[in-house]
Amino acid sequence: MPLDKLPQTPFGAVYFRKSNPPREDWERDYGVASEDGLNVFRHWFMWSAIERRPGVYDWDDYDRQMDLAAKHNMKTVIAELTHTVPDWAWRKFAHARQIRADGRELEPVMGVSAAVGGFAHNGGGAGSLTMNCPEVKEAAGAFLTALATRYKGHPGLLGYDVWNEVNYAADVDYSEWMQADFRRWLQAKYGDLDTLAEAWYRYSYAEWDDIQAPREVAAYPQNLDWLEFKRDNYYGQMQWRIDTIRAVDPDCMIAAHGVGGAIPNMASNGSDDWLAASKVELYGLTWVPGRRGFKPWQNFFGPDLTRAAARGKKWWHAERPGGPLWMQPQVLGRDKEDARVMSPEDIRLLTMTSFAAGAVGVLNLRYRPLLDGPLFGAFGSYGMDGSRTPRSDMASDLAKWANATGQQRLFAARPVKGDIGILVIPEAQAWDYLLNHKHCPETYRQAMWGAYRGFFDNGIQADWVHIDDIAGYDTLYAPYPIAMTSQTAAALRHWVERGGTLISEATPGYFGDRGKVGTVQPNHGLDAVFGVREDEVEFMPDIGDRISFDFGGQTVRGGGFLQSYSLQGGLALGAFADGRTAVVEHDFGQGRTLLVGTNPGIGYFTRSEAGNLAFFAGVLDWTGRKPRISLSDNRLQARMHQDGERQVVWILNPTEESATVSVTVDGKPLTAGYIYWPGNAALENGRLTVGPRDVLIVEREQP
Repeated sequence: MPLDKLPQTPFGAVYFRKSNPPREDWERDYGVASEDGLNVFRHWFMWSAIERRPGVYDWDDYDRQMDLAAKHNMKTVIAELTHTVPDWAWRKFAHARQIRADGRELEPVMGVSAAVGGFAHNGGGAGSLTMNCPEVKEAAGAFLTALATRYKGHPGLLGYDVWNEVNYAADVDYSEWMQADFRRWLQAKYGDLDTLAEAWYRYSYAEWDDIQAPREVAAYPQNLDWLEFKRDNYYGQMQWRIDTIRAVDPDCMIAAHGVGGAIPNMASNGSDDWLAASKVELYGLTWVPGRRGFKPWQNFFGPDLTRAAARGKKWWHAERPGGPLWMQPQVLGRDKEDARVMSPEDIRLLTMTSFAAGAVGVLNLRYRPLLDGPLFGAFGSYGMDGSRTPRSDMASDLAKWANATGQQRLFAARPVKGDIGILVIPEAQAWDYLLNHKHCPETYRQAMWGAYRGFFDNGIQADWVHIDDIAGYDTLYAPYPIAMTSQTAAALRHWVERGGTLISEATPGYFGDRGKVGTVQPNHGLDAVFGVREDEVEFMPDIGDRISFDFGGQTVRGGGFLQSYSLQGGLALGAFADGRTAVVEHDFGQGRTLLVGTNPGIGYFTRSEAGNLAFFAGVLDWTGRKPRISLSDNRLQARMHQDGERQVVWILNPTEESATVSVTVDGKPLTAGYIYWPGNAALENGRLTVGPRDVLIVEREQP
């Protein structure tokens, strides 16, 4: 459905979690929030808190939230939490409990983010019960139907969030219900046991019931199928939740939000942001610097990935912090200023970063902090008692600014395509997870994040590009292409042949269909695309930091793997320290390729050395492209949005001091037509000053 009920700029917070905030404060909190410019609240509508006995629902607190929203001209996102299992259901459906790989049952426990029972902390399915059991699915469906029936058409309703922080645990579910559905899935895929035997190299299955889901994480075809089935299963349940709600309310908005986790957890934990976003009208993310890191590239990483996954749809920062994070394991040992205590300036910078990356709205992770549980005191911009604070004042200023009359013009402009795309190949991540999780589990993450950082730190906007979306880009960088299906390789070959420019790190498609090593490398005919044959290969990622090669007059540190080449039409541009060929360029069809026989992304991520930083600038130079926006100081970041002929430039200063920089756009000094923030900014001859932890937003004057 069209997002016609969405406020001009959705700006709000997560508010009600059953035991928090105190009931006597609700009326006042809604009044303060509305006065402060907030227009959206999201609440957890928890199955375990509402259906107190079979068929007996307690809606009173939730009715009050909806009515208060309508009274104060706010909108409500109903976050359905069918994975919070009622205690009576745990007893009644004891035969349908989820089972971990080690045989343990998942138990319903107290929630971390809500002091309510019924959580299992596994992220997916029906929590401690498996949705693969028809009885559980029927009971959860009855709850969803009752929920949608009760609030359909309510003036305070904006829509539903159908999956909170899209992911599931790596070691579930091994219940007999899940296993039975896995066998049916395999039967549909392979048809008969003989075909399955050839695919899996397991030749003694006499009946389909002989098949057990693999409990060991290992690099075999059976594990690839298990990963694929789990994704289909849990995302099928997501679609079922959507369909159940839509059967009652066909015009409601459907949303979901992930954790910006597709890199690196798409395979292991099901964080497929592209697939999740494809199912909803409004996608989003949770991004907490206190847990993920507060460096500039980290603040952009999650929003950039979510924007890519949304594929042009609207998306928002569904949960961003507005207050401290105390004793959680991710923050222990870190400095106070490293996002453990959010200052008003931190809130401004983080909010504006999301807007610069293209978010259409922002919700705080809490309106006010929880008063109990391990996350007491966390995330809220308002005080423990609901009082205003300097942090909430900053959030209020931003909310009112974003929703002021005339700001439609600013937010109508959308982010332009990046200077280069970073290629995301799902099967490469899946195979690396199966192959390396016990040995070098960080290689994929470091390669992908290192490439993103390498471009980012050079002031180059790199977009995440799923293999299914390569037609929209003419220049791609593949940081970790260790595995490819023949279909993926054919798509890349065709894309280069038609004029694409591909830069690839080592071992492209080394593992092919079902994880089988190609006898000719590069695999799947990619030798012709890159103009090389493999000379030697070394899989020693534990000492990969000892690899080095030369490129563009720089010594560059490698990482991960080493693959040297013999030329088959390509031209050598660099060598390893021992003289073996390391870098080769080649013309193929109407396109070009550059193959680098190690993983400099890993080298940059782990060491951040000047040679590797220069490498990422150098490969863009090799393509003949230039960044559309250039700053004289890359400690600052710039993004451009466009609406027809109008161009809006966002320049963020994450440092603790004012910075004056020169700015060029498409090779010309930036000139200001209109300044959106701050109102007193000065811009002369392409030079501008941005205050500490602040932003300048300027519409470019048209020639």
